Amino acid sequence: MIEITQTQERDLNEIAQIERAIFSLPWSRDGFAASIASEHTVYLTARLDGTIAGYCGMTCCLDEGSITNVAVKQEYRRKGIACAMLRELLKEGQKRGVSAFTLEARQSNAAALALYQKLGFQICGVRKNFYERPIEDAVIMWKR
Repeated sequence: MIEITQTQERDLNEIAQIERAIFSLPWSRDGFAASIASEHTVYLTARLDGTIAGYCGMTCCLDEGSITNVAVKQEYRRKGIACAMLRELLKEGQKRGVSAFTLEARQSNAAALALYQKLGFQICGVRKNFYERPIEDAVIMWKR
């Protein structure tokens, strides 16, 4: 069973480890610590059978939420974890008055783009050469 909770300080070492394994320019543990300490963010951690399987986060500004992080450990993918986390993140945003959500995804990340579209996000533009290592365009998506 997937358990989704607010991210806690005790989760950060493992989250930073997952981040380093997945992303070419990972956030640091300190970066996550600063983010979860902000009153303007929501960070969630997903556990499967008690083990951290993924995390996601969002920065809220007025009625807009910018989803900054979505990650699931390789061995836990295709189990509905990202979808469950994002549904909960959207609910948390709505509780805070967020009515419009945005995110960017690598143009080559077909699985992520399909998931976001399934959740009601629409492609609204492209940021040229947004990502590094490798250089790639970002697809800008919004859910209103």
